[in-house]
Amino acid sequence: MSWNSAEFFNQQYTESTSSQFEQYANGNFMTSPFHYNSQINNSNQFYCPNDYIPPIVSSTLDEIENNEPPLLEELGINFEHIFKKTKAVLNPFTTPDYSILDDVDLAGPLVFCLAFAFSLLLLGKIHFGYVYGIVTLGTFGMYTLLNLLTSPDKSCSSIFVTSVLGYCLLPMVFLSFSSCIFHLNGFLGMIIAIIFIFWSSISASKLFATSLAMIGQQLLVAYPCALFYGVFALLTMF
Repeated sequence: MSWNSAEFFNQQYTESTSSQFEQYANGNFMTSPFHYNSQINNSNQFYCPNDYIPPIVSSTLDEIENNEPPLLEELGINFEHIFKKTKAVLNPFTTPDYSILDDVDLAGPLVFCLAFAFSLLLLGKIHFGYVYGIVTLGTFGMYTLLNLLTSPDKSCSSIFVTSVLGYCLLPMVFLSFSSCIFHLNGFLGMIIAIIFIFWSSISASKLFATSLAMIGQQLLVAYPCALFYGVFALLTMF
């Protein structure tokens, strides 16, 4: 029996089509790889940019929050250093703590300046501008003088000078509040004012001499400091 190529392919085609018709008749349909209805009804099939963003792990957020420094530390406010520096001002005959020598905290000086101006306000003297003006001029003068006296290896900054002069203003605050109770216009008031001026100048010169390694120059620094705090005493008395 001979077979030609045309009859052979016709027989294969008829067998394949007949088998597909039998499958369709029995309900065995071929599944399509594209499901249009499911894509239309399911919103997850659409493009969502958030799907391509990696999820943020909660532990990572907790680590970031724990590693952040406190707000007061970011602002440069250290209550321990404020307490130690205030203690050094109140007792100028002791050696100050070495951890506060290079501290440039301005929170304490700002509070003391405001307290001094407020005490003058209780006396009916509105001298807020005078207080900040004297502090600015005094800081500039002491900054120039200290840079001339110290070695180039121990140069000081203007913020450091402002911090020390502002902290040592605390005895002047006590003097100003005491003037609300006692009259300091007489001879006794002048003696009390000189004691407080001596107190502030010794405290400031002690901090300057210890921080800048000014050996044997504390009394030399104490004289301009006494002139500086003497102006605040005059504001209190008159």
